[in-house]
Amino acid sequence: MAQPLSNAERQARHRARIAARLAATPAAEPTRPARTRKPTRPARWRAAIAILLALLDEYQAWAERLPEAQRDGTTGELLTELLELRDLVEQLAEATLPKGFGRD
Repeated sequence: MAQPLSNAERQARHRARIAARLAATPAAEPTRPARTRKPTRPARWRAAIAILLALLDEYQAWAERLPEAQRDGTTGELLTELLELRDLVEQLAEATLPKGFGRD
């Protein structure tokens, strides 16, 4: 009858299996991380305008759902003042941005 393995023998067999598995697989060559470019200024400008317009749409919907009793209160007045900025945001959306680097 075979004797059971000692802890040291089991550990040695385990390490040998791991070493054999690592030797069988080819080593992967290190890769350089892909360069990520941050968005251009015009792209960031358009994204900011889109966010502002979406927020104004949400505030408009809120103002329309506001009960009549609250429209004359502080919340209604603040919503009205905020919604008056839509024209300004639309003017910002139509702005011609500089291209830079002599491309203007």
